[in-house]
Amino acid sequence: MKLRVLGCSGGIGGGAQTTAMLLDDDVLLDAGTGVGSLSVAEMVKIDHIFVTHAHLDHVAFIPFLVDTVGSIRTKPLTIHAIQATLDILQAHLFNWQIWPDFTKIPDNNLPYMRYEALSLGHTIELNGRKITPLPANHVIPAVGYQLDSGRGSLVFTGDTTTNDALWTAVNKIENLKYLIIESAFCNKKRDIAIRSKHLCPSLLAEELEKLEQTAEIFITHLKPSEADAIMREIQQYIGRYSPQRLENDQLFEF
Repeated sequence: MKLRVLGCSGGIGGGAQTTAMLLDDDVLLDAGTGVGSLSVAEMVKIDHIFVTHAHLDHVAFIPFLVDTVGSIRTKPLTIHAIQATLDILQAHLFNWQIWPDFTKIPDNNLPYMRYEALSLGHTIELNGRKITPLPANHVIPAVGYQLDSGRGSLVFTGDTTTNDALWTAVNKIENLKYLIIESAFCNKKRDIAIRSKHLCPSLLAEELEKLEQTAEIFITHLKPSEADAIMREIQQYIGRYSPQRLENDQLFEF
C-alpha cells in the first residue's frame, strides 16, 4: 500500500492544503482542499472516499470531485463513513441548496455517487487492503482509520482529543508502522483545544503515554500561523518519541 499526502494542514495559505490523502490511486482518505492538486486523470481513478467526519476542511472537495469526473466515470464514486456523518452530508451539503444531490444524478439507477455506511471496528477489504474505522472523540461524530496491508499498518486518528478507546484499539495492532495524529493548537490555547475537542502538545503528550506499540509518529492538522510554534512545543514535551511534521506530497509505503 502507498499513501500519498495531498493536504495535511489545519488551514490554507502559502501552499497549505486541508486534509486529503490518496491511497494507491483509487482511494481517498478525507477530501479537503488537497484534492485540488490532482489532475483530472488522477481524479477519475478514485472509486472510494473514506471520510473521518463532516467538517468542511475534510469534505470540501467531494462536491467538486464528483462534479468534475462523474460524467466520465463508468460507476458511482462510493462515500464511506459512519451513518451519522452520511446524514450530515445528505442534509447539509448534497441537499440541492449547497450542492446537487449526486446520488440522484443523472438518475437513481446509475448515479455519480453513492453512500455506504461504516460501523466502528468493522473492517472493509478492498483488493486485499483492509480499512478499519477507529474511535475518535470530536465535537461531531467522527472516526479515525487503520490501513492494513498485511505487512504493516498506518493509523490516522482524524480530528480527536483525549480518547482512551482509540489507544485500546491501536495497542492491539501488532504490525503498526506509522501513526498520524493531530495537534491543532499551541499550548497557550489548550482551553480552546479542549472545548473544540482537538489536541495541543501538552494534551498530545498525555495521549502518547497510552501508546504501547512502537511506531513512527507524524503530526497533522497544524494551524498554518502556529505550525512552527506547535512543533517546537511538541519537541519540548514529547521529543523522545521523535515526532515529525507531516508534509504535503509525503509518501508512506507499508
